[in-house]
Amino acid sequence: MSRLPALASALLALLAMAPIDAGAQDIYKCMQGGQVAYTDRPCPAGKGELLHQADATETIDYYLRLGQDQLAETWAKAHRLDALYRQRLAIHQAAEDARAEQARQAAEVAQQQAEQARAQAQQIAALQAQAEQATEREQLQAENDALREQNATYQAELSQPTYLIPPYGWAGSRPYPPFHPPRSDHHEPGQPHAHQPPPVRDQPRVKNCTTLAGGRVQC
Repeated sequence: MSRLPALASALLALLAMAPIDAGAQDIYKCMQGGQVAYTDRPCPAGKGELLHQADATETIDYYLRLGQDQLAETWAKAHRLDALYRQRLAIHQAAEDARAEQARQAAEVAQQQAEQARAQAQQIAALQAQAEQATEREQLQAENDALREQNATYQAELSQPTYLIPPYGWAGSRPYPPFHPPRSDHHEPGQPHAHQPPPVRDQPRVKNCTTLAGGRVQC
């Protein structure tokens, strides 16, 4: 029982390392330089152990997987296995068609997803453009309202009457009358006269002063 996992591991390792021009997938266990090696070719000098011998089906399938249909057909005819070749070729073509259909469906799904992404991007761009246009319209409306209000203010100011007073001495205007403060010369009998302010002298009063001894001044 312990030999089967080791054989399976050896088979996988050999399939990974097998050259592309290899024929049947025979597996040999050989000793090379004191080390165990697995190969699809007989061991040198006939020494070693054949762990697995590929049957006809494996051989034909191997050639078909490599895309060497002509080589698979030639090998089958050499071993008189034409019917097996046609059977394995039909199975191989069906598998290839299934893989191609799967790839086509995957490409179609990817294309649909790309188209949906583009449509979504276009929708988002359209919504953004609409939002920008709405914002611009609001700004223009606010500016128009401000201009209308300013125009109404100007119209109200222009409708008010304007009074112009010509300056004194302006040609064609009458001079302003001189201003005379009211006099209170009239008084009732028995009432004292109202106090009159002293007259203003045109010349200031000058006192004669004499300088005395000691720096004193006498006026």
